[in-house]
Amino acid sequence: MYENFAELFAIIKATEKLERAYVRDIISAAEYETECQKLIAHFRTLSSTLKDIVPSIERFHDTYKMDCPAALNRLVTSGVPATVEHRAAAAMSTTTSAAIVAECVQNFITAMDSLKLNMVAVDQVHPLLSDLSASLNKLTILPPDFEGKTKMRDWIARLSKMGAADELTEQQARQLHFDLESSYNSFMAALPTAGT
Repeated sequence: MYENFAELFAIIKATEKLERAYVRDIISAAEYETECQKLIAHFRTLSSTLKDIVPSIERFHDTYKMDCPAALNRLVTSGVPATVEHRAAAAMSTTTSAAIVAECVQNFITAMDSLKLNMVAVDQVHPLLSDLSASLNKLTILPPDFEGKTKMRDWIARLSKMGAADELTEQQARQLHFDLESSYNSFMAALPTAGT
């Protein structure tokens, strides 16, 4: 048990250091994203294992006086690297819009199809929504408050608070499918037509 506590403590501390290094531009965005995704995956696996012993990560954080607000935000609230959450427009200038639109459409369809196939475990759904969110953030023609972006962020945050083996209820899966479909329709409507 104490070994797992030590691992959880280490993951939170490492994430805090990584967040600070990224903010100070000590680490590249690509390196940050790779390492952050690893830490998030380890955190999700470990917190799922410890969910009966450590029901609240925030309480664990406070009990051990960790002082890691950035790590809590990244691991518990956001659940995705900052580079995915706030994709920089400048980094995307080399990628063609058509390819990004195709990627977004593919990610929407994959996520909706997986729900239709009853793939409702958090560790099945979360990566699909993260990929969709990342592709939506690459598309500079969409505003930051675009419905699809905000809904995917909300769902990713909700899933990040659940264990990897947890499953969406039938009602949650239905709501997620509805949100995906309405976001997809809004996405298609937001795309410029050939005349504009």
